[in-house]
Amino acid sequence: MRAIGNIVWFVFGGLVMGLGWWLAGLLAMITIVGIPWARSCFVIGTFAFFPFGKEAVDREELSGRGDIGTSIFGTVGNIIWFVFAGIWLAIGHVCSAVACCLTIIGIPFGIQHLKLAGIALAPIGKTVVSCDVAEASRRFNADATVRRMRGVA
Repeated sequence: MRAIGNIVWFVFGGLVMGLGWWLAGLLAMITIVGIPWARSCFVIGTFAFFPFGKEAVDREELSGRGDIGTSIFGTVGNIIWFVFAGIWLAIGHVCSAVACCLTIIGIPFGIQHLKLAGIALAPIGKTVVSCDVAEASRRFNADATVRRMRGVA
């Protein structure tokens, strides 16, 4: 079912959306100071091409280690992104989600637009993985938290 959803998505808007994110990444890269945002645009652009079966997760949650994108610098970068581009991209995705959800057939596509809207607000420090990997990461982190709370090493 994921494959069919991704193919239909790609043909009816995913290609344009992904290329739009990649164009934003190229524009950010030209400025040199926009390179952290460019990397995120390319990751989200790839996600926008084929979003079914994938999920955006925090890199720190996934790897268990922090990096520059998950630190205070990533937070500052996300604030700057939110003001200049994130809010506008999110509004566009939400409007597209509402339009898709007006038809019963479009509801899965509306949900994907909402996922993209969420990541558009704060993309730095996130990566896109399969839903299975995201679930395994959450399960592993939950087990580790329970072990810590019980005092078991």
